[in-house]
Amino acid sequence: MTRKYSFNMTELVSDFNRFHILTMLYQGPTHGYQIINQYKHNFKKELSPSAVYPFLHQLEEKHYIKHTTTVNESKLRNTFELTPTGQALCRNLFRYFTEIHSTAFKILLHTCTHCNSQIYKGTYHEIINGTKKPFCCIHCANTYKQSIITTTTNTTTQPIHQPT
Repeated sequence: MTRKYSFNMTELVSDFNRFHILTMLYQGPTHGYQIINQYKHNFKKELSPSAVYPFLHQLEEKHYIKHTTTVNESKLRNTFELTPTGQALCRNLFRYFTEIHSTAFKILLHTCTHCNSQIYKGTYHEIINGTKKPFCCIHCANTYKQSIITTTTNTTTQPIHQPT
C-alpha cells in the first residue's frame, strides 16, 4: 500500500524538526548530514537521521525538492534542493509562522508611555500618580514626568482670552 502524504501549514509548523529542515533547504542545496550537523550546532541537540531522511523523501514525492547524487570520497551523496513549488511552500510557511510568532511575541512586549517604542527586554518602570508605567529608559520617564508638570502648569496658568 502506498501512503499519500499531504502537507498543510498546521502539520508542518507543529513539527519543529521539519520546519528546521525546510529553512535549511530554503537557504540553499544541502544534504542530510549537513542538516543533522547544523541542527546540533544551532540547538545543542541531536536530530536523528530517521527524522530527516523520511521527511526529505516525502518532500521529494510531493515535488517540493529534488536531489542530485554525487560521489564524494568514494561515497554517494544526495544533495537536496527546493523546486519552485517547494520555494513557494516555504514562503507561505514562513508567512504563516511569522503570524504565529508575532501574536505570541506581542504578549511579551511593553509600550513606552512616553515615546511609544515597543520594549521586549529591559523595561524601566516608575510609579506616577499611583500607576506603574512602563518606559524604555529613565530619560523617557523623566521627560514624561516633566511633560506632566509642564502640562499641569500650563493649563492652570494659561490666561483665558475674552473675545473683544
